[in-house]
Amino acid sequence: MNKQLANDLSQLDSLLNTIKEQGLDFLSTVNERPTSIDPPSAKHEVLPENGIGALEVLKAFNNKFEPLIVGSSGPRYWGYVIGGATPASVIGDWLTTIYDQCPFVTKGHGDLSAIIEQETIAQLLELFELPNDFTGGFVTGATLSNFTCLATARQWVGTQNGEDIAKKGVQNTIPILSASPHSSVVKSLSLLGLGSTNIIAVQTMEGDREAIDISALKRQIEALNGQPFILISSAGTVNTVDFDDFEAIAQLKQQHNFWWHIDAAFGGFAACSSSHKQLIKGWENADSITLDCHKWLNVPYESAVFLVKKAHQRLQVETFQNSNAPYLGDQVENFNFINFLPENSRRLKALPAWFSINAYGKSGYRDIVDNCIAMANRLGDFIVADHRFELLAPVRLNTVCFTLSNPDDSAAFLNQLNATGKVFMSPTVFQGKKGIRAAFVNWRTTSQDVDLVIELMKGIVQ
Repeated sequence: MNKQLANDLSQLDSLLNTIKEQGLDFLSTVNERPTSIDPPSAKHEVLPENGIGALEVLKAFNNKFEPLIVGSSGPRYWGYVIGGATPASVIGDWLTTIYDQCPFVTKGHGDLSAIIEQETIAQLLELFELPNDFTGGFVTGATLSNFTCLATARQWVGTQNGEDIAKKGVQNTIPILSASPHSSVVKSLSLLGLGSTNIIAVQTMEGDREAIDISALKRQIEALNGQPFILISSAGTVNTVDFDDFEAIAQLKQQHNFWWHIDAAFGGFAACSSSHKQLIKGWENADSITLDCHKWLNVPYESAVFLVKKAHQRLQVETFQNSNAPYLGDQVENFNFINFLPENSRRLKALPAWFSINAYGKSGYRDIVDNCIAMANRLGDFIVADHRFELLAPVRLNTVCFTLSNPDDSAAFLNQLNATGKVFMSPTVFQGKKGIRAAFVNWRTTSQDVDLVIELMKGIVQ
């Protein structure tokens, strides 16, 4: 055995305790961590011929990089819809690394990690009050979740047209309807060969809405003259967290032949709310759903879930099967995750989620979601009351989209606000106006955090 490896193995207990103490220090002070920094130019070190061992590498990391780590998992990082990590999910994530399992099949080949993943999916369906006629799996994020769902949708359209797209490739343009798709959806369409510019734009509702105009959707569907298509709808748009009318779309699905996909990366968590679950009423009728766990479930990156109706399992296998791997057994009859999603090799991403949802239960996540909604409304109420600011849309769930009384001043204001290191928000443009987004998904955020930021905002616009 290599000398440094043998030495590190003999000192593993001490090394892990050192890391535990450093981790606890970070988590206990994350509220004080700057939310953004201006990093220095990186100087790349030459890789040594002989390693220096784990402890010395830790010292080098702490000297060079650790002071630059921002508090993106803290209570005032409100950009990009980034969640934190609950204590239970941290435990699950550490064990995921220690056990180092790869979830393949549920029986007969290897470990039981696939069983853990299936149980976690079943419990998530209960959390979101979705029926058990969905199957699902864990991927890295909304991009790959949308990719997985839309790849299966692509195969479905091919089947409707008598084609096997997974084998033959895309032969013809597939109609894809959507009003306000997320950039990860557009990227997925590009990767799938469906074309990032081939979306048939559906008109949105009037006013400050980003949701599909159902009357316009009906006209678009009728214009397709019965041609099978994919509809991509939103459970929480990026800027204003707007929701499409899922009950109306469900009625259309009874009359027309299409695959219905819902991007519910963070908006789907409205199902956990005591006051906002009506926003996702009817979403159980979709063919596929995207959910991000490293957002509002508050588990470590990378973690997302795809959900596809069990009736479409054969389509998933046709799309993702390892057809030249006879050692894996029957691709359909023997459930095997590597035939249901893009990645063959994955870590046990389900374990942090399993730990967290079982540690805090339905009521725990109801509290997290409802608190975030309350914090968003607290900031929104301030924006409404202060003439120096303007809400660009109502606070519908957990994101505040606003600008200054003069929108052209918003960029300079945001730069000054983020430069304080006390809060981080992201810029946006909504209906031609330059604006700012503040997204609340972190379990740590309190009213004191919001009030601190409000005082900062007041001082900058004086």
